[in-house]
Amino acid sequence: MDNVVTGEAVVLDVPVARFPSRMLAIAIDLAIQLVALVILLVLVAATQAGGGLDDAAGAAIALSVTVLVVVGYPTAFETLSRGRSVGKLVMGLRVVGDDGGPERFRQALVRSLASVLEIWSLLGAPALITSLLSAKGKRLGDIFAGTFVLQERLPASRGAPVGMPPPLAAWAASLELSGLPGETAAIARSYLGRFWELTPAAREEFGRRIAAEVAACVSPPPPPGTPPAAYLAAVLAERHAREEARMNRVARPGTAPGYGTTPGYGTTPGYGTAPGTEAPPAPARPPGNGTPPNAGGFTPPV
Repeated sequence: MDNVVTGEAVVLDVPVARFPSRMLAIAIDLAIQLVALVILLVLVAATQAGGGLDDAAGAAIALSVTVLVVVGYPTAFETLSRGRSVGKLVMGLRVVGDDGGPERFRQALVRSLASVLEIWSLLGAPALITSLLSAKGKRLGDIFAGTFVLQERLPASRGAPVGMPPPLAAWAASLELSGLPGETAAIARSYLGRFWELTPAAREEFGRRIAAEVAACVSPPPPPGTPPAAYLAAVLAERHAREEARMNRVARPGTAPGYGTTPGYGTTPGYGTAPGTEAPPAPARPPGNGTPPNAGGFTPPV
């Protein structure tokens, strides 16, 4: 994990890509480029041998093909996919700016041009050395472009079920959850699981973003003043309870689903007092992690 300061001066903790993952992604991309380069150069040579091209035209086309594959392929692919090449897609990596924003065309072009020297010409030696010396695993192209590679896909860990905030149990029973994608629910669960590992500013930033994404797929909206962490906990707990009830009905036909608070669930981090209700006991806080952001409720878009 490393700190990234966004354009709004918010400090976020992000998972920087590990060296082996980056090397595998680069190897996959190089293999694709080499195969494409060989095929295209063979076609150019065959056309030239057949009399369709003279030597000068053949050399110009071969040079253009080489530049297109070596520089154009990674530049276009990373720009259009917002920081991911084929190798990075396979390994779950993404290139982002130093501020955590998406990679831009200029940055992708600089990284591709630098790869001609550090990867193709010098067999990756400069990239290897600078990646090992950099705290964020940056190669020369990343240093020149102002980018780094983060680990976008992390190993899944189930952990303990998310707790249902008691004041939101009645509201959660009326939720329409069929439009909530499993991927979005997994992101919300990961955020709640790492709640106390994040800085207070990162908790607030991530909480509001993820809660807004969930609110776009779930209805009705939460009671006014509900903090993002409590809102996400209620949605996930209700979703888990319904899945468990559905499994019980399959295993034991005739049983009625039970919604609401599930026995054994823990408490929700960062939950304040909802209007007209009593707040549950505050969870134990690890020392030095600050207090959860209770100020300012979350109001999702309608």
